[in-house]
Amino acid sequence: MITSDQLKDVIERTQALHHYLNIDQKKIEFEEEQLRTQAPDFWEDPQRAQEQMIKVKGIEKWLKGYEQVRQMADELQLAFEFYRDEMVTEEELDHDYVKAIAAIEDLELKNMLRQKEDPMDCVMKINSGAGGTESQDWAQMLMRMYMRWAEAHDYKCTVSDIQDGEEAGIKSVTMKIEGNEYAYGFLKSENGVHRLVRVSPFNAQGKRMTSFASVFVSPLVDDTIEVFVDPACVSWDTFRSSGAGGQNVNKVESGVRLRYQYHDPDTGEEEEILIENTETRDQPKNRAKAMQLLKSQLYDRAMKKRLEAQAKIEAGKKKIEWGSQIRSYVFDDRRVKDHRTNFQTTDVDGVMDGKIDDFIKAYLMEFPIVESED
Repeated sequence: MITSDQLKDVIERTQALHHYLNIDQKKIEFEEEQLRTQAPDFWEDPQRAQEQMIKVKGIEKWLKGYEQVRQMADELQLAFEFYRDEMVTEEELDHDYVKAIAAIEDLELKNMLRQKEDPMDCVMKINSGAGGTESQDWAQMLMRMYMRWAEAHDYKCTVSDIQDGEEAGIKSVTMKIEGNEYAYGFLKSENGVHRLVRVSPFNAQGKRMTSFASVFVSPLVDDTIEVFVDPACVSWDTFRSSGAGGQNVNKVESGVRLRYQYHDPDTGEEEEILIENTETRDQPKNRAKAMQLLKSQLYDRAMKKRLEAQAKIEAGKKKIEWGSQIRSYVFDDRRVKDHRTNFQTTDVDGVMDGKIDDFIKAYLMEFPIVESED
């Protein structure tokens, strides 16, 4: 049975969302932007029209999300009064409370995702660290963890390239996670080094081993994002894809390797970006997908420079170090701990089965980054 304080909390958080989301202003913006879609020449420029429709739908989603929260809060308040008159049961009242809280927390979390990259699909690359088979097995375990998370949240997960380990596990994998909103916004919290401590099944003495794997997450750019790629810096190789089954395996050079000579505009340093794609048996399709992955990497580098510059300006905020050790998974002690937020859980099996939402939420609440003005 919920208390009056819990009801008050729901009402106050709903009112706070009205303020934080600037609902009154969004209603005005929605009407203005929708009017622009009714202009007689609106569809003469299809690309501009599509961008305008995306803008309208984006505002509308915030309005619908808030309206749903407000409606649930009103229904809960009414049910609380009806319970006093014995018109609803305690179970019905508690059910309404759980629904209202879930809707509020969902909208509060999305309110933390205000960067223009956050709603995008994403590319995730997992690399095994030093340590041979043990680290390669750990990298594969992480791959499965993120695949299970994606499946549970209705995302499509596609492996673009995978390098198998010698005995077990994987050396590296590149995956695209797409088909639902905020893939990058949620998974950007996973950037960094993940540390595993366990009694290794690959060690005959049963010793406790420490392994590392790195996770890199970049927004997956689409045609609406302009990213400059210097054609003079691009070169291609082709190779025969390897894998289980299929008549084309080791016969047709469908795999592509893109090399891009990247020049850092700030430091002048040069670096070769290497991207391999064996996603399909169609070489032109693999080339197009590899180019999309390159654009995503270039966009990600520019975005992170902007975030780093912003972090230096914002006094009093903890700096987020990209690529640093972020989380430890200690199997023997039944503990998974995030070192950035200090959030931890004893549900190791649940985490490895993809239940990482609490870690994601803790990160987003700890490091909220306001929407940029540019």
